[in-house]
Formats: sequence, structure tokens, C-alpha cells
Amino acid sequence: MLTLFKNANTYTPLYIGKKDILVGGKSILAVADHIEPPQGVEVTTVDCTGLSLVPGLIDSHVHITGGGGEGGPASRMPELQISMMTDAGVTTVVGCLGTDGITRSVESVLMKVKSIRANGMSAWMYTGAYQVPPPTITGDIMRDITLIEEVIGVGEIAISDHRSSVPTIAELSKLTGHARVAGMIGGKAGIINMHMGDARDPFRPLHDIVAGTEMGYKQFIPTHCNRNEYIFEDAKEYGKKGYVDITTSSYPYYMDEEIKPSKALKQLLESGVPIKHITFTSDACGSLPGFDPETGKLIKIEMGLPDSILREIKEAVTEDGIPLEIALQVATSNPADILKLTGKGYIKEGYDADILILDASFHIIHLMANGSIVK
Repeated sequence: MLTLFKNANTYTPLYIGKKDILVGGKSILAVADHIEPPQGVEVTTVDCTGLSLVPGLIDSHVHITGGGGEGGPASRMPELQISMMTDAGVTTVVGCLGTDGITRSVESVLMKVKSIRANGMSAWMYTGAYQVPPPTITGDIMRDITLIEEVIGVGEIAISDHRSSVPTIAELSKLTGHARVAGMIGGKAGIINMHMGDARDPFRPLHDIVAGTEMGYKQFIPTHCNRNEYIFEDAKEYGKKGYVDITTSSYPYYMDEEIKPSKALKQLLESGVPIKHITFTSDACGSLPGFDPETGKLIKIEMGLPDSILREIKEAVTEDGIPLEIALQVATSNPADILKLTGKGYIKEGYDADILILDASFHIIHLMANGSIVK
């Protein structure tokens, strides 16, 4: 069966005008000004007059098996549900472990990736957790990345944070080199997702790795770059050389500490950070803890949700004046390109039919994942 979207204001994510899009199987077959329904086959026609058609969103930092645990067993977060993705317009996730690389396993993340795929959505994962040396599936990060199709890199590795394993620059450099080579051999991104904590000069370990090795800044995706004012100020300069990831779900829980994601996007662009260096992720199903700065005691904990990405994209457009075709890139083409997610992130012929239909108020009208309408 074919699906034909008619008269849609189409974003690839770049705006290309009013188009028709024909989908067959899991792929986009054609994008054109006008497409007649093919004869002799069953065609479902979806009238998109007055609606926007954009790529399905990519959430590339999700604790798909649940995160948390910093406050003891009662603070463990539940795993991701497919409904959380569909309600958020998300068709692709990248899973990871976080603080708890002890009672939660990389193997369980892999099986959750397979479960998400079996339910028609798309998923990849990072091997490892906060700790160095990181937990793995095969006993070696190079083997995980090279041999396991779903594994694209390492993360999230914690630095500049009291919950990290306080890795040395030598340890981080070796980890980075191994991830890079494994990515080359396996045809993967081979990137390291870095959890950035609250320490001052938080990017210093990454600067030191680049200065002391042949590695470049684009070997890393530092996340939570809007968690406080001083890391965000550093991110304005760091982002000119490497990638910066903005966490969307922690706002509005920490309004007094964090930079609102939509406003962070505007400020990064105004500071000269290239749009292709910026991503939005939700940190969904991970804990959003608050600690007493003097005692280190956990005093607050929340949980992130994927729908925060679309909310912040909407507000980047409606409140901060960023064109939709710019704002969309942070959760579509950018993560697809950075993480080498083949077939994802674009509305183009031959790409996977991950399609999000929005009305003028950014309400989700339809969501298609891999050629099937799921909402």
C-alpha cells in the first residue's frame, strides 16, 4: 500500500514549499509539486492543506531502560514507552546508560533497542555508562562498536561532575582513540557522548584531549550544555569548534539554574556557533537531580520526557523568532549527520519515511515511522 501526502508545506528540514510526498514500504518514493495517485494499487491519500510536513524527530540521548538511582532504589526511573515517542513526534532514539552502570546493563539497553525496532520505530545506542572504564557487552568498546550493528559510540561518559569516576586525561584519550578507530572499522560515528557536570571550566578535559592527541573536537558530543550559566557561556566558544547538545526536559524544573533551550539556541546562533553544531535531546527517562552544593545531598529529582524537544522547537519559533527550518535541524538533520544515522533526518527521496505532520500551533496531526502511520 502507498501513502500520498498532498499539499503539505514541506520542510526537508529546509523549507521547499508546498509539495506532495509519496511513500511506499518504509521509504519516501517521491517529493514533487504534484503527484497523481498511481493506478492499480491501493493508495491512502492524506490532505495536508494548511499543515507542515517535517522529518520525524530524532532524540539522540534517551535512557531507554530508565535512569536515575542517585537517591536510592526509590529514585529509579521507568523505561521508555513507545507512546512517549509517538506523543512527542519522535521516530528515532539513541539509548544510553547514565549514573547507574552497575544495576542496569548495556545488554538491557541493546535488547530495548531491539524492542523499539520490533515495534516499528528506529533506535540505536551507546555502549558504556558514566564510569571509566565503561561497562560493555563484549568486554571491549571497540568490539561493541565494530561488531554490534546497533552500537554507534560510547556514552554517556561523565566528566566535570561529582558522580563521575574522575577519569584521567590519559584514560579519556585512550577511550576516545578506541571509539574513533572502532567507528572507522565499523562504519559508525564512533563518537563519545560526554555528560557535562557542574564543575567550573567543564570543557577543560576535552580541550586537554585535543591538545595532547590527534583527536578533534568533533569526536565528542558534550551534553547538558545549558545546565548552568557558566557552562553555557563556555559552550558559546566551544560550539564554534565542536558540537554542543542542549537538554530540553530539565526546563522548567530548574528555571533558576538552567538556560531555557529555545533561548539557548538563539544565543548560540548569535554567538557564531554554526547551526550544524547544535543538537537538542530530551534526556528522557533519566533523572533530573538537584543536589545541595554544600553537602552533596540529593534534594530534588524529576524525570525527563521526549515531548520537551518539540515544545522547545515550537518556542524557538514562536517566542525567539528562529525560522522553523533552522530550529528543526537540531533534532532532525544534525543528529542524523553527526551520528551517521543512515536514512534519517531528512525528507528526501530514498530516505526512510519518518514524517511528522503539524498544524499551525505545532499540534501533532499525524506521525509516520518507517512508512507506517503510528499516530
